[in-house]
Amino acid sequence: MPSSPPTPKSNAQEPHSPRSSPVPTGVQGDLELELLGLAGALYNLGTTVINDTSKDSNQPHGSKPVGLKVNEVIESLNSVDNLARAPSLNTMVPMQILLDIDDAKNLTQITRERLERAATENQFMNGKIHAVQAYHEYLNQALSVNFPELAESLW
Repeated sequence: MPSSPPTPKSNAQEPHSPRSSPVPTGVQGDLELELLGLAGALYNLGTTVINDTSKDSNQPHGSKPVGLKVNEVIESLNSVDNLARAPSLNTMVPMQILLDIDDAKNLTQITRERLERAATENQFMNGKIHAVQAYHEYLNQALSVNFPELAESLW
């Protein structure tokens, strides 16, 4: 029975991966570490439930491994809740993200789609900006040729 969840290998080829970034300082960093601990506790609970051989035995409730792992998860949830109530933690989560989580959508796919959409919109806006700048230069040149007295104030 594994004692901790598998950790992803650090990939030197992906320096911009969220996993390669350092944990933030302060309450947000503590909360992030506690959430990682909660994920580990949930993983351990899942593996314990799968490997539990005491389901049919007459062991007292306190000595069953599943009960101990459930208690660890509850303690971890309590720690996360306490940290989330810290007055200095003012990070807001968009409601759509919470709805996507509730609907059990693939957050990796949703994130990828939103990043691609943002990149597309960014490219579109960059194209518009470039077009306006090119038009501005063309207009200034035309005004300079046709109205030489305005040439100094155009550039």
